[in-house]
Formats: sequence, structure tokens, C-alpha cells
Amino acid sequence: MKKLIHNIPNLISCVRIALVPVFISTYVVEKTEVKVTAVIIYAIAGVSDFLDGFLARRYKLTTKLGKVLDPLGDKLMMVSALLLITVDHIIPFWAAIAAIIKEAMMGIGGLIISRRNNKDIPPSNIIGKISTVLFIAACLTLMLFKNALSMPIRSFIIGVPIAFMFVAFGTYVNTYITFMNRNKAAVNAAETDEKR
Repeated sequence: MKKLIHNIPNLISCVRIALVPVFISTYVVEKTEVKVTAVIIYAIAGVSDFLDGFLARRYKLTTKLGKVLDPLGDKLMMVSALLLITVDHIIPFWAAIAAIIKEAMMGIGGLIISRRNNKDIPPSNIIGKISTVLFIAACLTLMLFKNALSMPIRSFIIGVPIAFMFVAFGTYVNTYITFMNRNKAAVNAAETDEKR
């Protein structure tokens, strides 16, 4: 029972990952101008993102697997939403490219730091969380009200969270450097002790 409770945040993350193909297929197949069902699925995925993180922190259920599953679900859902609303001409092409490039850099950075820091991945910070909230809100707004908003306004709506994403990326780079320096210092200290 304890093991099951401990895995609840990971199970929620897995459900969010499973919702990605459901979201994509629903968005593509849904015939209505406003894809209401797809929006609901996306909103559920967004709520699950905060729920698994809250449970993991509140009840100390954080695991190494969860540190992989949680951001993986976020990235897959985010990229899917970006591509769909770009293909649907809701946002300009540059917005999707900018966000995807940032996420690719984040993924590469995460792999580097995990390899050099005993597979420990730095947690997200407040700026990263704000950018996630803004991005989810922006996508929901754009999908629901695309016909009522001009392209400049839609560009602004998606541009704000993307700007926050790049600010968050800068803070993560700083965190990565700190982690790497700390790891290097620990290795150097261990080597010094061995020589003694």
C-alpha cells in the first residue's frame, strides 16, 4: 500500500503522457470550429501537471523516475499543442520554432547534468513554473477564442510565456553550472582525501 501511495505522482505523470495522443487525435478529428473536447483534455493535462508536483512535494513522494516523467509529460503536451495550433494558423510559425528550440536545449542540458551529477536532475524553479502556467493559459485562451482575436494579439499571447521560458532557461543554465561546479568540487575533495 505504501508503495502504491508513493507512486501516485508518477501514475499521474503517466496518465498525462498517455493523454498526449488522445489530445492530438481529438484535436485533429474534432469537426467543430472551437475544439472543445481537445481543450478539456488539454486542461485536464494541465491540472495533472500541478497535481503530481504538489503531491510529490507535499508528501515527500519525489522520486528519480518522477523527475523524468513529470517534465517529459509537460514537454510532450507542450510541443503537441504548439504544433497543432501552428498548423491550425492560430499562432505564427516563429513562436513554435522558438519554443521547441528552447525545449530541445533544456533537454540536452538536463541529460548533460544528469550524467555528470549521478543522474540527479535539478528541480524546476519559480520562473519555470510561472512560464508553464502562462503557457497553459495561453494555449487554452488561443484554442477557445482564436476567432475573436487578431493575429497580433495571438502572437502577443503566446509570446509572453515563450519569453518567460527563455528567462527560465537562463536560470536553469545557472543552476546547471552550479551543479557541475559542486560535483567537480566534491570529486576534487575526494581525490585530495585519498592522497592523504
